[in-house]
Amino acid sequence: MRKYIVILILLCLFPLKVHALNDTSKSSIVMDLDSGRILYQKNAEEKRLIASITKILTAITTLENTKDLNKEITVGEEVLKMYGTNIYIEVGEKIKIKDLLYGLLLRSGNDASVTLANTVCKKEKDFVKLMNKKAQDIGMKNSSFANPHGLDEETKNYSTAHDMALLSVYAYKNKIYKEISKTKKYEVKTKNKTYLWYNRNKLLSNYKYCTGGKNGYTPSAGKTLVTTASKNKLNLTIVTLNDPNVYQTHEDLYEYMFSKYQNYTIVDKNNFSIDKSFYDGEAYLKKSFTYPLTKEEVSKIKTELHITSKKTKSKKVGTITIKLEDKKIGELEIYNKKTKQKKESKTFLQKMKSLFLG
Repeated sequence: MRKYIVILILLCLFPLKVHALNDTSKSSIVMDLDSGRILYQKNAEEKRLIASITKILTAITTLENTKDLNKEITVGEEVLKMYGTNIYIEVGEKIKIKDLLYGLLLRSGNDASVTLANTVCKKEKDFVKLMNKKAQDIGMKNSSFANPHGLDEETKNYSTAHDMALLSVYAYKNKIYKEISKTKKYEVKTKNKTYLWYNRNKLLSNYKYCTGGKNGYTPSAGKTLVTTASKNKLNLTIVTLNDPNVYQTHEDLYEYMFSKYQNYTIVDKNNFSIDKSFYDGEAYLKKSFTYPLTKEEVSKIKTELHITSKKTKSKKVGTITIKLEDKKIGELEIYNKKTKQKKESKTFLQKMKSLFLG
């Protein structure tokens, strides 16, 4: 009896930290940003209204179709029809495209979204076509976009938690988007007025591991949220659709996943060699392979070496296939180091020739 009393006292003084899944959303997903591995999902393929997380695609479409983000544009009359969350730019006001992107992602400006659409394509409907094409290119097979803002009273944007996670992974690779989405405060000055915008993504301030994202809400869609977070070299994204406790859900899911998974370097390009019995030459890898695993999964990882050419003049030597149990999770190409050196030497000579001969 005394033993149980002592244990009870110890638990009261030093409570065990237990991470549990507490997901109140209608649809959700947790995906690794680096490998694309799905760590958790719930109704992730169900199509739903997505509200202002639409603006992630609006931002990417703008970034990929704009040469000069510092270009100053003139705000048109399209902003007059916008309602809901706005940054309240005025017709005739001149403002940089980059500043509009901050207003789009930090303050969820619906007026910023239509201004960007009309700047990139002159007509909003043509910009929406670009959005849908980009969505298909990314692999968002169950998504359809009808506007650049996410309001759903007249036109509606549909997607899935899985598709929006694919978009988040894609967007995360864009340095400018990544920088904007993690910004907590941004000030803009135009000839008309001064703006001070604070990021509406509350997780960015309330959860220290959060690195960015975008929130959304309409009465029909409910609260939607896409975020990213990093801890101990594990980079994750979470999407929740129609969730009344959206920020708590994200924090709980992140804590659970960070406690369960770790990012392991399975193949290290800086510590790679092939036994002479397989390939009698020098080989190298262009990149390493990392993957999120639980402790139990580490012993289930297998690597298979496939030599496709033993000729020292061949550029590609073979491949390394990485499997988790019997499922292929990745593949790396192996290259001949001598061909790399020859290529670099040739390129250098070409540069020297170009320098002296023009």
